[in-house]
Amino acid sequence: MLVLVSPKNVEEALEAKEGGADIIDVKNPAEGSLGANFPWVIREIANFVRPISAAIGDMVFKPGTASLAAYSASLWADYVKVGLMVGEINQALELSKATVRAVRENGKKAVIASYADYYLVNALSPMEVVEIAAISDADVVMVDTAVKDGKGLFDHMDFQEVVEFVDLAHSYGLLCALAGSIGLKDIPAIKDAKADIVGVRGAVCENGRNGKLRKKLVEEFVKAVKN
Repeated sequence: MLVLVSPKNVEEALEAKEGGADIIDVKNPAEGSLGANFPWVIREIANFVRPISAAIGDMVFKPGTASLAAYSASLWADYVKVGLMVGEINQALELSKATVRAVRENGKKAVIASYADYYLVNALSPMEVVEIAAISDADVVMVDTAVKDGKGLFDHMDFQEVVEFVDLAHSYGLLCALAGSIGLKDIPAIKDAKADIVGVRGAVCENGRNGKLRKKLVEEFVKAVKN
């Protein structure tokens, strides 16, 4: 299982890479769960580490905005990730297809993200998003949490629901990533669910996701996953 760590700047990206992260996921926590960072930050990080992914936001129904952001991010990022913050299947599908097409223009991979707490933000369920990601020809489908209030993935989905999410993704040939305030205590369940990627930020930062990402905490998390 690969470990994806989400830094917000070059300094944190280097800490994450030196700590053993497999994928450096550039985001801006100040702008939400999948908050987009600035193009120059993504570009600068890409000059130092690979592979990297870049979030383009918790996206409402603005497929033009999403595709333009995805195209820009894919100039430097190996993976581009969008959160589907919409509640209608047709809108989610159009948004997802536009994002995937833009990312493919630069030969990169697309990650379509859902939310375990979808019912709090009027979004589609993770299972619905798996279907949309498959139809859109995405590469990875992910589940995260939209509301960062201390509750994590397993507060909103029980273990069996997570397993079903992973299994459905795999049945479509998609890689599956799990995130959402995941801590060391959650690693056994994440591994048992047979996810391909586990994503973290808060667990490897001092004082939570808005604190500073530290190499030592990344090392501890990576060691727990790999062992």
